[in-house]
Amino acid sequence: MLVNGKWTADWTPVQAKDKKGRFVRQISSFRNWVTFDGKAGPTGDGGFKAEAGRYHLYVAYICPWASRTLMVRALKQLDDTISVSVVEPFLTDQGWKFGTFPGSNKDTLNGVTYLHELYTRIAPTYTGRATVPVLWDKEGSTIVSNESADIVRMLNGAFNSFGDAAVDLFPLDLRADIDALNERMYEGLNNGVYKAGFASSQEAYDEAVYGVFAELDNLENRLGDERRFLFGDHLTESDIRLFVTLIRFDPAYHGLFKCNLRRIIDYPCLFAYMGRVRSLPGIENTINLHHIKAGYYSVKALNPSGIVPAGPAIH
Repeated sequence: MLVNGKWTADWTPVQAKDKKGRFVRQISSFRNWVTFDGKAGPTGDGGFKAEAGRYHLYVAYICPWASRTLMVRALKQLDDTISVSVVEPFLTDQGWKFGTFPGSNKDTLNGVTYLHELYTRIAPTYTGRATVPVLWDKEGSTIVSNESADIVRMLNGAFNSFGDAAVDLFPLDLRADIDALNERMYEGLNNGVYKAGFASSQEAYDEAVYGVFAELDNLENRLGDERRFLFGDHLTESDIRLFVTLIRFDPAYHGLFKCNLRRIIDYPCLFAYMGRVRSLPGIENTINLHHIKAGYYSVKALNPSGIVPAGPAIH
């Protein structure tokens, strides 16, 4: 990680842990907002106006948080408005790296080799991890945000003049319900799989893994009435949050993170739902299962041999 702008240690998956060995996730550091008129958003400074061609996303296909932003970009038809660079899937000793692995890019925009170089370019004394996604302002040569939840809402609302304004993933009448479900899914499932995988005590693992499957059971029951999406026929950001975890579950979380009580394919409603979301226009292009498997199984702390398992079949 970076300490006062200097890379000080090889990358490790556990950012912090509590006294019981529970995994603790780092809080995002850059929290500005792009708005339709450039005024300040809920956090951070103003000056970031929605404009075509001004913003760039740095993402990793293996990262569910980054993939949320790719999904919204696709659904809102912002491909020509916001450009994208994809890091290599492997977690190197210096974190995310740009390169030539199939499906990845070199950083032709800023010319850096490692993502952490972007962080110190605009914050020379930065301390912390260099995470994806990063929303970059080409005009100001700076990071707007590295918080996926905020970026999702920016793409959903600020760029309606450039994309599909009919797609609204955070409709006014559902906002309170979406926020409540998002929080529950985050604690039990989205971050729950990481709390299981990166637990450093049996107690922490047991707590996390049973929480993961309790939430999967809840969601299976929710979809049992044959609704198309979590809130009926209206796709929302909650569906984005759920999908990115489901698509990684059987290839990565079930094995590497020891979330192996059941697979998603063992949940009929969730498995069918995952297929419905995956079939939406543009979504398939946001998924790279080769990156997902190669990336997760490159985590040395969990898989020191680096061997990538043959299954499940990628299709």
